[in-house]
Amino acid sequence: MMPCYQLPLSQMRRFGLALMLPAALLGAFAFPTQMQTATAQTSGGNRPLTIRADVQEYDAKSQVITARGNVQMLYPSRQLQATSAQAQYFSKERRIDFTGNVYILQQGGNSIRAEKVTYLIDEGRFVALPQSNRQVESIYMVEESDNNGQSATPAPQTPAFKRSN
Repeated sequence: MMPCYQLPLSQMRRFGLALMLPAALLGAFAFPTQMQTATAQTSGGNRPLTIRADVQEYDAKSQVITARGNVQMLYPSRQLQATSAQAQYFSKERRIDFTGNVYILQQGGNSIRAEKVTYLIDEGRFVALPQSNRQVESIYMVEESDNNGQSATPAPQTPAFKRSN
C-alpha cells in the first residue's frame, strides 16, 4: 500500500469521504440539531418537567419557557405526556398552556385532544378549548367494580333503535 501523501487526489478524497460519511451520519442520529430540550424543576422538590421542541425561549424576568414546533412534554411526577405545536410553562403561576393540535395522555389511559389546553398544576385541572366548529375529545378509563372489588352489575339493555320514516 502506498503512503497517503503519494495517493492521487481523487483517491484521497474518496478515502476521506469514506471516513467522514459514517461519522456524519452517527452525529446526525445521536445529536439532532433541531430538537432542543429543557428540564424545569418544579417547586416543592426536585420533580423534573422535560420539554422537547424545535425552538425554545426562556424569559428570565417573567420566568416563562416558550417551546415551539413539535413540542413534547414529559412530566413523570404528574404522570403526564403531551404533544402540541406550542407550549408555555409559567413557573410563577404553575401553569402550562398548550396550543395547536394538543394531545395529553395520563398514565392509566385518560386523554384529551383539543386545540388549546391549560393545565393548572397545583389544582391538577385541565381546561380544554376546541377549534371553531369542533369539539374537545376526552377519554376516561372508568373502573367497573363494586366496593368488594368484584365486577359491578352490567348496565341494563337499551331498547333497539327504531327508524322513523
